Amino acid sequence: MSARPLLVFLLSTLVLTALGWSADPKSPALPPTSDVSPAVAEKLIKEGKVTVIDVRTKDEFDEGHIAGAKNIDFKQPDFEKQLGALDKSKSYLVHCQAGGRSKASMRFFEKLGFQSIYHLNDGIMGWEEAGKPLQK
Repeated sequence: MSARPLLVFLLSTLVLTALGWSADPKSPALPPTSDVSPAVAEKLIKEGKVTVIDVRTKDEFDEGHIAGAKNIDFKQPDFEKQLGALDKSKSYLVHCQAGGRSKASMRFFEKLGFQSIYHLNDGIMGWEEAGKPLQK
């Protein structure tokens, strides 16, 4: 094998790792608690690799949400219990309005032993700013 293809492969791997993306979202290049951009989130959703968890209030959720998202309100007293009912072996994409509540919710996912959680950077606001669709 020539050195050039190997060099191209290694450089490509390095670039993808630095960008936080790989073909397989469970690979080491995308750690199991990664922050992801709307573009990466959309790709994960379209490929059926994640279930979307929207931690906003029901009223916020009803105003517009990512298609197929499950609403589990971070402010509800049974938030941790509702998370605990989810399958911990599956991958989830969590978001809120701007990122604060969903970032805070990550400690609950980790405490409960979830293996693969992705956090949508800038929440639904970042999703909308990127021109991604909402379901109402």
